[in-house]
Amino acid sequence: MESDFQHRLLALHYVYPKPLSRLNRILEKDPELQFFYRMPIYELAEALNIPSAQAGRIKSAYIHSLQIPFRQIYEKHSIFPISFKHSIYPSSLHDLIDPPVVLYAKGHIDLLAHPSKIAIIGSREASVYSELALSKIIPPLIDQNTVIVSGLAKGADAMAHSKTIKMGGRTIAVVGSGFLHPYPKENAVLQYIIEENHLLVSEYPPYMPPKKWNFPMRNRIISGLSKGIVVTEAKVKSGTLSTIEHALDHGKDIFAVPGNIDSALSEGPHKLIKEGAKPVWNGWQILEEYER
Repeated sequence: MESDFQHRLLALHYVYPKPLSRLNRILEKDPELQFFYRMPIYELAEALNIPSAQAGRIKSAYIHSLQIPFRQIYEKHSIFPISFKHSIYPSSLHDLIDPPVVLYAKGHIDLLAHPSKIAIIGSREASVYSELALSKIIPPLIDQNTVIVSGLAKGADAMAHSKTIKMGGRTIAVVGSGFLHPYPKENAVLQYIIEENHLLVSEYPPYMPPKKWNFPMRNRIISGLSKGIVVTEAKVKSGTLSTIEHALDHGKDIFAVPGNIDSALSEGPHKLIKEGAKPVWNGWQILEEYER
């Protein structure tokens, strides 16, 4: 956090928290953001592909945010901001079409560099069947030192984090809001446990409230961090399957838990299996894929 560039980047991200793809034209012209504050509004509007009025507001807010002592504030709240240029920024995220500009992290940031990470996702309406599936899938993964990644949503995500913690494993939660706005409220205690003992990650500045469009964006990070993704239960049209779309775009392994043919929550996994996902019902089947 010591560099001048880091401070300027945090100031810009504070007022314009967009993916790197939206800033590329700015950074091509001004890689260190040394002259951003002097950029003409018409040029800024063109580079960001936004109206001039919005560009003017962003520039004004940016100049003001340069005065904010981000280092002291984030240290006070145990937040570690990791820019896309930082040495511990996960290289796999650079493979995304729209990598995060900054990852805000709380907890054990060394987990980002862990070589074996598997995501487990599923419906917010997940049933006890997901609990049963996770009791078969997670223990072997933990036994082989695999980190479990999920999105801290209610339902299957919370089950995956909780089961991992209970079994003595390590987990990464990728959230769709800033750290000052835990979401959902019913997982606030779980979020606290993860940020204290595991790793909590967001691409949004701490003040950012949860917005519905944040969560599809969050899903690409879950996929980007993981070498494979397990789906427990999900409807065919769901946010869970949007994560799978990101994963397929980047060649990730997809695993799906077969379920009751009478359940709508089994339709998503069954569709994935039909399309080529590997059916699994215990964690050893997943590990076997990486022993070949």
